[in-house]
Amino acid sequence: MRDNDADSRRHDAQLLKLNRRFPGVALVLQGGGARAAYQVGVLKALAEILDYPAENPFPFITGTSAGAINAAVLASNASNFSEAVATLERIWASLDPSQVYRTDLPGVVACSARWLSAFLLGALTKSHRVSLFDNSPLEVLLADSMDAARIQANIDGGHLRALAITASGYTSGQNCAFFQAAPDIHGWTRSQRVGIRVAALKPEHLMASSAIPFAFPAVKINREYFGDGSIRQTAPVSPALHLGASRIFVVGTAKLVKDVPSRSRSDTYPSLAQIAGHAMSSIFLDSLAMDLELLQRVNSTIALVDQERLKASGMPLHHVDCCVACPDTPLEGLAHLHVGNLPASIRFLMRSIGAMRKGGAALASYLLFDKSYCQALIKMGYQNTIKRHDELAIFFDPAATPPSVEIPLPRFNPDVSQQTAATP
Repeated sequence: MRDNDADSRRHDAQLLKLNRRFPGVALVLQGGGARAAYQVGVLKALAEILDYPAENPFPFITGTSAGAINAAVLASNASNFSEAVATLERIWASLDPSQVYRTDLPGVVACSARWLSAFLLGALTKSHRVSLFDNSPLEVLLADSMDAARIQANIDGGHLRALAITASGYTSGQNCAFFQAAPDIHGWTRSQRVGIRVAALKPEHLMASSAIPFAFPAVKINREYFGDGSIRQTAPVSPALHLGASRIFVVGTAKLVKDVPSRSRSDTYPSLAQIAGHAMSSIFLDSLAMDLELLQRVNSTIALVDQERLKASGMPLHHVDCCVACPDTPLEGLAHLHVGNLPASIRFLMRSIGAMRKGGAALASYLLFDKSYCQALIKMGYQNTIKRHDELAIFFDPAATPPSVEIPLPRFNPDVSQQTAATP
């Protein structure tokens, strides 16, 4: 045991020389389909704030859905953070829908035919690989954009401690964080969520994590089919904590706290796209604010507890600094401006479910893998982040004590809300 402890200390000392921020900050990249382009703008501004470092400021990187793809590209290029961010910007700024899913007429017709036959003939057959889109082009994009073998090389070289990719098991119902990490990091089991060590994260893990429900097909890994990692992800920050992070930088894909909406009369039945967009927002976005609020409360509670008694209890609790970067405005309006750039075959499909109308813009905001939309998101992410220069410089300074994160809650006037709701 003593030999193992000594080896671990020597290993930590070597990593400290390679990365001044060890044990450092964890990067948590939320899911959100095409919205993940916003994360690239945030990282671009962060690289500028940190003076374009080659050194990776994130020893721990976790990602979900499209955020998992961004995480994997960063991890495979962790030996030079600035170059990794530049690689991400090149990918997203030139992205075309045909690089993510088939947009040619035969491909779109084939998917639609499979979908229709599954409804009509589902009782006669056992299995259907049914989805709204054929995302086989995404596999090619992943192969061209990252070298999975370099992830382990970066771990061995001390540029990275761990990469975790989250996917949801359709059979078990568990939210699984597949992780590749240094040997001293172990898996975990919690209610409906587990951490599973793998020898190597592969494109199939990324395809599973980004398999948006109904839009993209599920992916089989070992014994089980997996879908988008945002499904049943009740604790998005949890994998980073289990991996050992002491500070967490979260990059979301939606406004963290929404204003209380006014309830106005509507006589128009919601379109399929509007309902699907509402469901996707519930899957991708709603759990992050709740998890961050829980983290904030735990930090506040720990501050009230005598630290000696806390250590004596053996409970592995400690204060975790957290910083959040999210859009400051809803993205549906931006998506509506660019949805007309989709190929004609996809526009026809989206129009049939109401996604081309303003009410269906939420669904379009997840599926609009178009360079003009992505460039606008990158610009937004950069502008929102660069103006927080001083705050982020403190957060990434290991000798500084960052201010505690406070999640502002929307003001709610029950009297006004009740009156509005009662208006015929």
